[in-house]
Amino acid sequence: MQSRISAYYIYFLALVILGCSAAKPVMTSTQNTRYSEDLSIWRPKADPVPGETSTKTPTDTDGKKPATTVEAKYTVNKKLDNVLDSIDRYNIQRNFIDGFTIQVYSGSKKDDAFNAKKELQSTLPDLTSEVQYAQPNFRVKVGKYYTRVEAQKDLLDVKKLFPGAIIIPDKVSIN
Repeated sequence: MQSRISAYYIYFLALVILGCSAAKPVMTSTQNTRYSEDLSIWRPKADPVPGETSTKTPTDTDGKKPATTVEAKYTVNKKLDNVLDSIDRYNIQRNFIDGFTIQVYSGSKKDDAFNAKKELQSTLPDLTSEVQYAQPNFRVKVGKYYTRVEAQKDLLDVKKLFPGAIIIPDKVSIN
């Protein structure tokens, strides 16, 4: 019985191996040639701009026949100038940008918030800290940064005093 199962197993394995092997395709003489097709008819044609002529006549790389030049059709116009001017006026009127700050304390106890601010001012006097009250919580924030990378540098120093300090998004005033 055991020899019969092993014989079936060997036959099955041989069939799987033969079935998985790839047959080599036979190439005929027509398949040996390379395929080529002229796709130049599908290339977009550049229309010359009426009324504009070039004083130079550029040539192809071989230097024999002149090549056509393509001038820009769509350039900055009056409508786009107006849009850019309105964006500029909006940016001038803005007094703040989106930035980051380090939050040191957030809780409902006023005394803890002011103690955290005092400790920051005594230990890290170069950083400006402020206490904000947004009902019902007091928040102590340190520094104003334009990027998260700038805030990360000071966060390492602040974390020595306050391990729970985090970087949060905030509005930074523009001077």
